[in-house]
Amino acid sequence: MDHSLVTTTFSLEGYKVVKHLGVVRGIIVRSRSVFGTIGGSLQTIFGGNISLFTELCEKTRIDSYELMIQHAQNLEANAILGVRYDTTELLSGVSEVLCYGTAVVVEKF
Repeated sequence: MDHSLVTTTFSLEGYKVVKHLGVVRGIIVRSRSVFGTIGGSLQTIFGGNISLFTELCEKTRIDSYELMIQHAQNLEANAILGVRYDTTELLSGVSEVLCYGTAVVVEKF
């Protein structure tokens, strides 16, 4: 899938939606490792960006995004509209990241 056809908007300039295929999603549940928690905790002492947690969050978002893309491709979509992320803390140190949107088939005008 062309990633330029995955958007947070509900339309794509120059394209028309010819078929709606429904909601697609990618869900990842991750926990911090003991070493990541210790390293992140040490970084909080100095303040600023906590790079260990930032990297974990970014990787989790990328993974959930890619799962959403796979789900859309399985439905034979060529675009995804209205993409959003949602995060829930399930347990202390265990988070779910959900990436979702509407799978569609689009054609150029």
